[in-house]
Amino acid sequence: MFAIYKKELRSYFLNAIGYVYVGVFLAVSALLCCYTTIGSQTYNTADYFTFIIFAFIVLIPLLTMKLFAEEKKLRTEQLLLTAPVSLWGMILGKFLAAFTLFLSTVVVSCINFFPLYAYANAEGLNDAYDAAVGPVGVSILSSTLGIICIGMAFIAIGMFISSLTENQLAAAIITVAIIVAMLLLNMVNTYIDNYFIRFIIDWVCFVSRFAPFSAGQFDPSALLYYVSVTGVFLFLTVRVYDKRRWG
Repeated sequence: MFAIYKKELRSYFLNAIGYVYVGVFLAVSALLCCYTTIGSQTYNTADYFTFIIFAFIVLIPLLTMKLFAEEKKLRTEQLLLTAPVSLWGMILGKFLAAFTLFLSTVVVSCINFFPLYAYANAEGLNDAYDAAVGPVGVSILSSTLGIICIGMAFIAIGMFISSLTENQLAAAIITVAIIVAMLLLNMVNTYIDNYFIRFIIDWVCFVSRFAPFSAGQFDPSALLYYVSVTGVFLFLTVRVYDKRRWG
């Protein structure tokens, strides 16, 4: 598994995908931070993190489209299937490589908040700057944890889509469509009158699940939900290759 992990992580920087992803993510996060906090003269970072989640519509497919589609295109898939590693080891190696790059970029992007936090601390606003959001540091940490969990789930979904096709562009487009659908579920709720249906949609909606994190709260049920979605799609990817190995 570790060999696959290193190979995949290295492959991101053997071509332009890794550099494009990191560059776009950091540029977008810096611009959004300036626009939603400094430009708006507020310490409330809820808008910033909401916009970042919607930026995942483009960013996550960049990470996942090549994971398996490229193996099929280069005809190296059989080497993976016959390698001395379990299917779970192969899938987790690729998943962890994509997640490592994603997590590293998110952590680096947090530099954007150092000036904001330092100024709030100097003004004595960390404990009571916004009753709706809470302390600056706590809000940033909880929201960051939330987008990491969402990104983790989206990476698993993108991996599954990539395992179904050898066309990277098709994998990217389908992943974009699925992420858009999952993020827009919250908007659909406003047009539904049936309480039960609205409750179900709200329960599975990624944006609704993120709300407690953006309010500076840690929500174990939301964390479990994101981990569960990740596990389900990793399992589905394993099943795809299990069928391919014996099919």
